[in-house]
Amino acid sequence: MKQPIFLVSIFQERIWGGTKLNQVYQYDIPSYQTGECWAISAHPNGQSIVRNGKLKGKTLGEIWTEHPDLFGHFNSDRFPLLTKILDANDDLSVQVHPNDEYAKVNENGELGKTECWYIIDCDEDADMIFGHHAHTKEEFIQLVNEGKWDDLLQRIKIKPGDFFYVPSGTIHALCKGTLVLETQQSSDTTYRVYDYDRRGKDRKLRELHLDKAIEVTTVPHTLQNTSPTTTKQPGGTVTTYVTEDYFSVYKWKVESTIELTQDKHFILCSVINGNGQVRTEKGNFKIESGDHFILPYGMDSFTIEGSVQIIASHPNNGGTQQ
Repeated sequence: MKQPIFLVSIFQERIWGGTKLNQVYQYDIPSYQTGECWAISAHPNGQSIVRNGKLKGKTLGEIWTEHPDLFGHFNSDRFPLLTKILDANDDLSVQVHPNDEYAKVNENGELGKTECWYIIDCDEDADMIFGHHAHTKEEFIQLVNEGKWDDLLQRIKIKPGDFFYVPSGTIHALCKGTLVLETQQSSDTTYRVYDYDRRGKDRKLRELHLDKAIEVTTVPHTLQNTSPTTTKQPGGTVTTYVTEDYFSVYKWKVESTIELTQDKHFILCSVINGNGQVRTEKGNFKIESGDHFILPYGMDSFTIEGSVQIIASHPNNGGTQQ
């Protein structure tokens, strides 16, 4: 199957969600509080569905199990990555994620959650919470217990096109007015540290997970430097944002026609802007803003034509769990 596998997204309502997923990408969202598009997912809490070819109608989890050849027999007991688009119409809770070892023991075998963000769009003067100011675990615990959030939390300004690598153990929160593409391990484990005393639909304060959060937070905060590198090619550019144990993430900016090679186990692709087509030996496939697809193993060379921007990622061999 040397052709793109296009997927139907799953949508998740969130207390902080909005309507930008419809406004920007014309998705058929379930409500005015839709926070997450699970675009490429085989996680049990929301699985993408194949929308083309012989596998149409199957879930990504099913084809992962039934057709390992499509993924180069990647050595993992589950589909390793999850791609989302997040509409932060309000501030997200301040949170932290565990690593693989902690999650395996404490979250019924779930993966840890290292992730990264590409800022598709945001309000002018938007910011986010990224890290903290505590120098020791004792200072961190004291500031949490005293509720001194302004002293504890580190805020940074953001703008469209920014990229942030968020390894497990990092305190973080997207803030109001931000549209983000997230690449992460396939995990749904989040520990809330602070939630602005918001109440859920049941009018009760939302649950915090302070004990676990304190255990897994990296102290002091360590900034993981990622220096994007951009390579010019005929017809466009390829920007490499991060290459680490779990994944590598790129942006393909196509201005006319660009020739690329699929030499990985498989590549996840999200069209964040523009439209065009993917040309393979099996034919031409139209792509437009908001599409998500997988380039399977063995596609070899392919061409993208048009005016289009794609965030692409693939798993790396360090991120496996058996």
